[in-house]
Amino acid sequence: MIAQDLFVRQTTLATGRLRLEPLGLAHFDGIWASLQDPEISRLTGTHAEFTQRQIHTWLASRSDAADRADWAMVSAADGTYLGEVVLNDLDPDNESMAFRIALRGPEIFGQGYGTEAIRAVLNHAFDDLGLHRIELEVFEFNPRARHVYEKCGFVVEGRRRQALRWGGQWVDAVSMAVLADDPRF
Repeated sequence: MIAQDLFVRQTTLATGRLRLEPLGLAHFDGIWASLQDPEISRLTGTHAEFTQRQIHTWLASRSDAADRADWAMVSAADGTYLGEVVLNDLDPDNESMAFRIALRGPEIFGQGYGTEAIRAVLNHAFDDLGLHRIELEVFEFNPRARHVYEKCGFVVEGRRRQALRWGGQWVDAVSMAVLADDPRF
Protein backbone atom coordinates (compact mmCIF):
# COMPACT_ATOMS: atom_id res chain seq x y z
CA MET A 1 0.00 0.00 0.00
CA ILE A 2 1.21 3.48 -0.91
CA ALA A 3 1.26 6.24 1.73
CA GLN A 4 -1.43 8.93 1.43
CA ASP A 5 1.18 11.65 1.90
CA LEU A 6 3.32 10.41 -0.98
CA PHE A 7 4.20 13.89 -2.22
CA VAL A 8 4.88 15.78 1.01
CA ARG A 9 8.31 16.57 -0.43
CA GLN A 10 7.83 16.62 -4.16
CA THR A 11 11.04 16.03 -6.05
CA THR A 12 12.39 17.77 -9.14
CA LEU A 13 12.91 15.42 -12.09
CA ALA A 14 15.51 16.04 -14.80
CA THR A 15 15.92 14.75 -18.33
CA GLY A 16 18.31 15.74 -21.10
CA ARG A 17 16.31 18.81 -22.12
CA LEU A 18 13.81 19.28 -19.32
CA ARG A 19 13.48 20.03 -15.66
CA LEU A 20 10.21 19.01 -14.03
CA GLU A 21 10.00 21.17 -10.94
CA PRO A 22 7.21 21.55 -8.38
CA LEU A 23 4.57 23.85 -9.85
CA GLY A 24 4.15 27.12 -7.98
CA LEU A 25 3.67 30.86 -8.19
CA ALA A 26 6.87 31.26 -10.19
CA HIS A 27 5.05 29.58 -13.11
CA PHE A 28 2.05 31.90 -13.14
CA ASP A 29 2.86 33.64 -16.43
CA GLY A 30 3.24 30.35 -18.31
CA ILE A 31 0.10 28.80 -16.83
CA TRP A 32 -1.91 31.97 -17.46
CA ALA A 33 -0.79 32.15 -21.11
CA SER A 34 -1.73 28.48 -21.62
CA LEU A 35 -5.19 29.07 -20.17
CA GLN A 36 -5.76 31.84 -22.74
CA ASP A 37 -4.98 29.55 -25.69
CA PRO A 38 -8.21 28.18 -27.24
CA GLU A 39 -6.40 25.14 -28.68
CA ILE A 40 -5.07 24.13 -25.27
CA SER A 41 -8.58 24.53 -23.82
CA ARG A 42 -9.97 22.30 -26.57
CA LEU A 43 -7.32 19.59 -26.21
CA THR A 44 -7.80 19.45 -22.43
CA GLY A 45 -11.60 19.79 -22.62
CA THR A 46 -11.52 22.86 -20.38
CA HIS A 47 -14.75 24.82 -20.54
CA ALA A 48 -14.09 26.85 -17.40
CA GLU A 49 -12.69 30.34 -17.50
CA PHE A 50 -10.40 31.37 -14.67
CA THR A 51 -9.45 34.67 -13.10
CA GLN A 52 -5.85 35.56 -12.35
CA ARG A 53 -6.72 35.46 -8.66
CA GLN A 54 -8.03 31.88 -8.96
CA ILE A 55 -4.84 30.79 -10.67
CA HIS A 56 -2.66 32.52 -8.05
CA THR A 57 -4.61 30.79 -5.28
CA TRP A 58 -4.40 27.41 -6.99
CA LEU A 59 -0.66 27.72 -7.66
CA ALA A 60 -0.01 28.82 -4.07
CA SER A 61 -1.77 25.67 -2.81
CA ARG A 62 0.27 23.15 -4.84
CA SER A 63 2.99 22.76 -2.21
CA ASP A 64 0.34 21.74 0.35
CA ALA A 65 -0.95 18.83 -1.75
CA ALA A 66 0.56 15.65 -0.28
CA ASP A 67 -1.53 13.28 -2.42
CA ARG A 68 -0.60 14.58 -5.87
CA ALA A 69 2.32 15.96 -7.83
CA ASP A 70 2.07 19.01 -10.07
CA TRP A 71 5.21 19.71 -12.05
CA ALA A 72 6.09 22.65 -14.26
CA MET A 73 7.91 21.44 -17.35
CA VAL A 74 10.72 23.91 -18.05
CA SER A 75 13.62 23.99 -20.46
CA ALA A 76 16.83 22.83 -18.79
CA ALA A 77 18.74 25.23 -21.05
CA ASP A 78 16.99 28.49 -20.23
CA GLY A 79 14.13 27.87 -17.76
CA THR A 80 11.37 28.61 -20.30
CA TYR A 81 7.98 27.27 -19.18
CA LEU A 82 6.88 24.50 -21.57
CA GLY A 83 3.83 23.03 -19.82
CA GLU A 84 2.64 21.08 -16.82
CA VAL A 85 2.63 17.40 -15.89
CA VAL A 86 0.42 16.01 -13.12
CA LEU A 87 -0.05 12.82 -11.15
CA ASN A 88 -3.33 13.07 -9.22
CA ASP A 89 -6.27 11.06 -7.85
CA LEU A 90 -4.04 8.89 -5.66
CA ASP A 91 -5.62 5.54 -4.80
CA PRO A 92 -3.23 4.25 -2.12
CA ASP A 93 -4.98 0.90 -1.67
CA ASN A 94 -4.61 0.06 -5.36
CA GLU A 95 -1.29 1.86 -5.84
CA SER A 96 -2.61 3.88 -8.76
CA MET A 97 -2.87 7.46 -9.92
CA ALA A 98 -4.22 9.45 -12.82
CA PHE A 99 -1.95 11.34 -15.19
CA ARG A 100 -2.32 14.45 -17.28
CA ILE A 101 -0.04 16.69 -19.28
CA ALA A 102 -0.62 20.00 -21.03
CA LEU A 103 2.02 21.57 -23.23
CA ARG A 104 2.24 25.38 -23.28
CA GLY A 105 0.90 25.76 -26.80
CA PRO A 106 0.97 24.48 -30.37
CA GLU A 107 4.30 26.19 -31.04
CA ILE A 108 6.09 23.44 -29.09
CA PHE A 109 4.06 20.44 -30.30
CA GLY A 110 6.00 17.78 -32.19
CA GLN A 111 9.37 18.48 -30.55
CA GLY A 112 9.37 15.49 -28.18
CA TYR A 113 8.93 17.44 -24.95
CA GLY A 114 5.75 15.56 -24.04
CA THR A 115 7.34 12.16 -24.64
CA GLU A 116 10.39 13.11 -22.58
CA ALA A 117 8.29 14.40 -19.67
CA ILE A 118 5.92 11.41 -19.69
CA ARG A 119 8.80 8.93 -19.61
CA ALA A 120 10.43 10.78 -16.70
CA VAL A 121 7.20 10.81 -14.69
CA LEU A 122 6.44 7.14 -15.40
CA ASN A 123 9.95 6.09 -14.39
CA HIS A 124 9.59 8.09 -11.17
CA ALA A 125 6.09 6.75 -10.47
CA PHE A 126 7.02 3.10 -10.93
CA ASP A 127 10.67 2.94 -9.90
CA ASP A 128 10.84 5.51 -7.09
CA LEU A 129 7.30 5.69 -5.72
CA GLY A 130 6.29 2.07 -6.17
CA LEU A 131 3.02 2.75 -7.97
CA HIS A 132 1.40 -0.10 -9.90
CA ARG A 133 -0.89 1.69 -12.37
CA ILE A 134 -1.09 5.09 -14.08
CA GLU A 135 -4.22 5.95 -16.04
CA LEU A 136 -5.45 8.78 -18.23
CA GLU A 137 -8.10 9.87 -20.68
CA VAL A 138 -7.49 11.47 -24.04
CA PHE A 139 -10.18 12.95 -26.27
CA GLU A 140 -10.82 11.35 -29.64
CA PHE A 141 -9.90 14.57 -31.46
CA ASN A 142 -6.34 14.42 -30.11
CA PRO A 143 -4.63 11.58 -32.04
CA ARG A 144 -1.20 13.20 -31.59
CA ALA A 145 -1.43 12.81 -27.81
CA ARG A 146 -2.79 9.28 -28.08
CA HIS A 147 0.16 8.32 -30.27
CA VAL A 148 2.61 9.73 -27.72
CA TYR A 149 0.87 7.91 -24.86
CA GLU A 150 1.06 4.62 -26.79
CA LYS A 151 4.75 5.25 -27.54
CA CYS A 152 5.28 5.65 -23.78
CA GLY A 153 3.56 2.34 -22.97
CA PHE A 154 -0.06 3.29 -22.35
CA VAL A 155 -2.63 0.79 -23.62
CA VAL A 156 -6.22 1.57 -24.65
CA GLU A 157 -8.60 0.04 -22.11
CA GLY A 158 -11.90 1.52 -23.14
CA ARG A 159 -13.94 4.45 -24.24
CA ARG A 160 -16.37 6.83 -22.57
CA ARG A 161 -18.78 7.61 -25.36
CA GLN A 162 -19.76 11.25 -25.89
CA ALA A 163 -17.96 12.31 -22.72
CA LEU A 164 -17.29 15.89 -23.87
CA ARG A 165 -19.39 18.39 -25.76
CA TRP A 166 -17.11 20.70 -27.73
CA GLY A 167 -18.08 23.09 -30.50
CA GLY A 168 -21.57 21.64 -30.68
CA GLN A 169 -20.25 18.08 -31.19
CA TRP A 170 -20.03 15.13 -28.83
CA VAL A 171 -16.55 13.67 -28.42
CA ASP A 172 -15.50 10.32 -26.96
CA ALA A 173 -12.81 10.02 -24.29
CA VAL A 174 -10.39 7.11 -24.72
CA SER A 175 -9.25 5.49 -21.45
CA MET A 176 -5.64 4.35 -21.34
CA ALA A 177 -3.33 2.95 -18.67
CA VAL A 178 0.16 1.60 -18.15
CA LEU A 179 1.19 -0.88 -15.46
CA ALA A 180 4.50 -1.10 -13.63
CA ASP A 181 5.27 -4.46 -15.21
CA ASP A 182 4.26 -3.47 -18.75
CA PRO A 183 7.09 -3.23 -21.29
CA ARG A 184 8.79 0.15 -21.03
CA PHE A 185 9.42 2.36 -24.02
